Amino acid sequence: MKSLPLMTAALCLIAAPLAAQDTSHARHPRPRAGTAPHGMMQRGDDMMAMMREMMAPLMPIMAYTPDHLLGHRDSLKLTSDQVTQLTAIRDAAKGTHDAAAADFTTHMGELSNAFQAAAPDTGTLQPHFQAAHAAMGKAHWAMLAAAAQSKAVLTDAQRQKVDATVKAMMQREHAM
Repeated sequence: MKSLPLMTAALCLIAAPLAAQDTSHARHPRPRAGTAPHGMMQRGDDMMAMMREMMAPLMPIMAYTPDHLLGHRDSLKLTSDQVTQLTAIRDAAKGTHDAAAADFTTHMGELSNAFQAAAPDTGTLQPHFQAAHAAMGKAHWAMLAAAAQSKAVLTDAQRQKVDATVKAMMQREHAM
């Protein structure tokens, strides 16, 4: 499953319009005379911080995706039976995830095309947005369900190791 790039793209598509609603004047006082106004670099930093904040709750879930666990099979000391089970979970979820991701891409293309009009009709945009949103939800559900099934395959000690790694990563993120 290649869900991280899909989720990142989806979150960017959702966050970009929100970030474009420049409300910085509400959060920050106007610059003093002789100082530079809020620049694009600041907005980019704000966007990245917002993206990290939005992704933080997903980190513990993403750590249990079959691909992630299989990628750390040595450090987790996965048994051959666990590798077989995780591979089966990954393969079963892949079809559902890929179909939903393709559906998302199709609907986002339709949404983009509908938005090209000089005065886009929201009645035309809404069904495309809702279909893209539903497809993204299906792709996320496939990932979440696979992660839940994968977590159940691990021993308590292996789960503790994954949780400790996630906790350390989140602490590093907050230190930045």
